[in-house]
Amino acid sequence: MKTDARTGDRQQNPNARAFTSRRRMLAAAALAPALTAAVATTATACTRPTGPDKPAGPAGPGHGGRVSPVPTGQADWAGVAKALGRAGNMLRGTIYHTGFPRRDLLVISEGVVVTPGLALGTHVAFVRYADGSTMLMGDVVVTENELQRVTDAWQAHGIEQTALHKHLLAQSPDIWWTHVHAHGHDPVALARGLRAGLDRTGTPPARPPRPSAPVDLDTAGMEAVLGTTGTVEDGLYKVLFVRRETIADGHLILPPGLGSTSAFNFQPLGGGRAALSGDCAMLADEVPAVLKALRHGGIKLVELHNHHLAEDPRLFFTHFWAVGDGVALARAVRPALDATNVAPAPTG
Repeated sequence: MKTDARTGDRQQNPNARAFTSRRRMLAAAALAPALTAAVATTATACTRPTGPDKPAGPAGPGHGGRVSPVPTGQADWAGVAKALGRAGNMLRGTIYHTGFPRRDLLVISEGVVVTPGLALGTHVAFVRYADGSTMLMGDVVVTENELQRVTDAWQAHGIEQTALHKHLLAQSPDIWWTHVHAHGHDPVALARGLRAGLDRTGTPPARPPRPSAPVDLDTAGMEAVLGTTGTVEDGLYKVLFVRRETIADGHLILPPGLGSTSAFNFQPLGGGRAALSGDCAMLADEVPAVLKALRHGGIKLVELHNHHLAEDPRLFFTHFWAVGDGVALARAVRPALDATNVAPAPTG
């Protein structure tokens, strides 16, 4: 090392510089295998199943390494029903669904008293897979005061949250909707973990289902506009559509409609009028057209977000709200529906 008399800069000997560069190259080459192993370990961790038991093993049969759901019956989920404290129902032969309506809440949004069926229902689903594992997925209604303690309980039991957002415009009291996800080989453990969070909410006990009564809406006219039939549940008229693509969550193929539905829920207000609350499931390139179509029809936008962390293809969801004549609301949302690749949900 020597100093330049004109600038005072210290200059390194060229031979010393060449030796130092060679030494750094050798050190980098020695570190390469370790870095590669670290990257591989991180990638494996990112795809590891979640939940209380974190199983290991091969992916099992499916499409290109993906695992397919298998048919189950009500009896297969008796342990889950006991852990959750209420019975559920089978949907389309592969989804075990349980609802937890928040009948304890009196929520008002834009002057409308929101019924549990319109936007205050917690829904959870369990699916069995060909490798013997089970996936839990759900959407849970919590008050702002409940949110943090519910989150802490789920984190303590290995239940992940994949989304946190609103389904309604300004509401009183403040309500949040959080999506949950877990995967493991012990479905009862998953149910117990879910229940640990639900027990920290004011969710009331189950009650016997009530017979459906006719709704004060022109459902025939609405069905003619939407191109499919709906169902009457808990005093609401509901119309569901599912994505036509095969959707996977990580390596798990989702049954049609699970986590990928477009839902239109109409709460009768009298005289053929309704409050509309729902969401559209969209691919990224469909989002602009759907939002534009909804606003063109006078539908209010509430949220735009994801529900999942690792789905393929990537899905976006927009929640919306409107009040008006039922048939007019159906006409207003039909262009948005047409802008997405969906089909009427299969029954059963």
